[in-house]
Amino acid sequence: MTSAVTRYPRLFLSLVKFEHTVFALPFAYIGAFLAVDGVPGAAELLWITVAMVGARSLAMALNRLIDAGIDARNPRTAGRELPRGALTPWQVGLFCLASLAVFLVAVYQLAPIVRWLWPIPVAAFVVYPYLKRGTWLSHFWLGAVDGLAPVGAWAAITNDLPLEAWLLGAAVAVWVAGFDVLYSLFDLEHDRAHGLHSVPARFGVPVAFVVARACHAATVVFLASAGLALDAGVLYWLGVAAVAGLLLYEHSLVSPRDTSRLDMAFFTMNGVISLTFFAFVLADVVV
Repeated sequence: MTSAVTRYPRLFLSLVKFEHTVFALPFAYIGAFLAVDGVPGAAELLWITVAMVGARSLAMALNRLIDAGIDARNPRTAGRELPRGALTPWQVGLFCLASLAVFLVAVYQLAPIVRWLWPIPVAAFVVYPYLKRGTWLSHFWLGAVDGLAPVGAWAAITNDLPLEAWLLGAAVAVWVAGFDVLYSLFDLEHDRAHGLHSVPARFGVPVAFVVARACHAATVVFLASAGLALDAGVLYWLGVAAVAGLLLYEHSLVSPRDTSRLDMAFFTMNGVISLTFFAFVLADVVV
């Protein structure tokens, strides 16, 4: 009994890669802080956090459930919880329902607009795993889904969706799409062999790097556009500059001829980017 109590939480945390919440959650907070040009109430921040954790857990679990067969055929992913039998499909299905319930409880504590809009991200979560079977545009769908984080947080507090929120969402969307294009290099040969679609599989590695770099240049442009629309302070602009510098450094770590440091570029640097920009935004709104 004791082993089950500790084993299953560890398995489900691993299933959803809980540590990668650091990519999206800070941008939800950024949307919330900029929406009020200050620090939102503790209750609002709590429920935004709960909604984000529930939504992200649902998205990841659905992805793992729908892709279990694909993961089992891929040596890189065959050790995941479902392919190796550590969790069963019905257990992951129940986890999806529980995550959806957590998300909905949080949504109904926030502004009325999000009570109407919540089916949109849930539908997007279901669609995403199937896209790689038919189109290389799946990277951009994933980006758009993650881009809903600051948009949803903004709406959850203000009950409104102004241009500034969409510009922040667009910045996150192209940022995520860019690093997902690079991430798909891990599975390039497998995707080609099994008819799965990605930018590298369709267009080749050099083009994948061009697309990723263009996406990350667009990230800086959208953050700058949001800053102009918000009439942001100096610290916000220093944050934009920091993001630009970190993205340049990230791309210096890898090239079409050398992807040996792709793990560092993808996991470490993107976590640093997210937390760094949040720190600058927080400082900007409280100073």
